[in-house]
Amino acid sequence: MQYSDEELVKLLPGFQNHHVEVNGIKLHYVEGGEGQPLVLLPGWPETWWAYHKVMPELAENYRVIVVDIRGMGSSEKPADGYDKKNMARDISELVKKSGYEKINIAGHDIGAHIAFSFAANFPEQTEKLIILDTPHPDPQMYQLPMVPILGANYVYPWWLAFSQIKELPEQLLAGRMHMVLDWIFKTLLKNQSSIDEFDKAVYALAYDSNDGIRASNAWYQAFPQDIADSKSYDKLIMPVLGIGASGYGMLQNSLPGYITDPKLVKVEDSGHFMLAEKPGEVVNYIRDFLGF
Repeated sequence: MQYSDEELVKLLPGFQNHHVEVNGIKLHYVEGGEGQPLVLLPGWPETWWAYHKVMPELAENYRVIVVDIRGMGSSEKPADGYDKKNMARDISELVKKSGYEKINIAGHDIGAHIAFSFAANFPEQTEKLIILDTPHPDPQMYQLPMVPILGANYVYPWWLAFSQIKELPEQLLAGRMHMVLDWIFKTLLKNQSSIDEFDKAVYALAYDSNDGIRASNAWYQAFPQDIADSKSYDKLIMPVLGIGASGYGMLQNSLPGYITDPKLVKVEDSGHFMLAEKPGEVVNYIRDFLGF
C-alpha cells in the first residue's frame, strides 16, 4: 500500500522504520541522519509523516528520531496510559534503549505536550527542548469558552470537547474520519496546498478506524490529569525554544510561567501546521537554537 510506513520511508533516503518495546507497549519510529540525537514528536491529526519535509535537512546535522506516539499510526493503541507524563516515560525508555544519555527533543501539538512533560519529568535526559505552537495543558484550559464568542476572530476548538466523549466518536466517525481531517486542515492552514491529497490520505489511513479514533481521543481525555500534573512541575532550567505560528500568543502567555528563560520566535504567514507550511523557517530556527 502506497501509504504504509514501508512505502513512505522509501521517499526519504537514509531513513528506516523501527519498532521498540517500551513501557509495556510497542512504539514505531523512523530514524536517520548523523550527529546529536533529535527526537521529534507529532500531534493530532498527523503521524510521523508530519515531519517529512524537515527530516532530510535536519538529518544533515542530527540523528533524527521521529516517533509515532502511543496511540498514533503504527504504534500500539492500548486502553490506557495516555496522560502526557506516562507518554513521556514511553520516550524516556526509547531513549535509553537507543543508548543515548541525553537528547534534544521537539514536539508539535499533542507532541509538544509530551516533549514538555519529558523535559519536566526527565531533565537528566534533556539537552534542549523545542515547543512547536502548543503549550502543555494547564489550568487556563478550563477557561476555554464552551461556545464561540460573538465577533471574536479565532477558531473555536470544538474538537477538544468532542474528543472527551467515550465511544460515540468512534460510532459516528469510523469510515468518515477523513471529513474531520479535511475540515481541520482547511480551517487551520493558510496555504491549503501545503498538505496535499496524498498527505491527507496518509493521515486518514492512520485515524479512520475505531481504535485510531479511540486512542487519539484518549490524548484529550487525559487533559485533566495533565493539568493536575502541570501544577507539580518545577520551572525548566534547560534551554527552551518556542516556535509559534497561529499559537504564538499562547506560547507567549504560557511559557514564562513554566520555563526559567524561554526563547520565543514567530513563524509569519503560517497556520498551525507550520511543519507543512514553512518547513525551511522551522529548520533554520531549530538549527540556530541547537547548533551543530
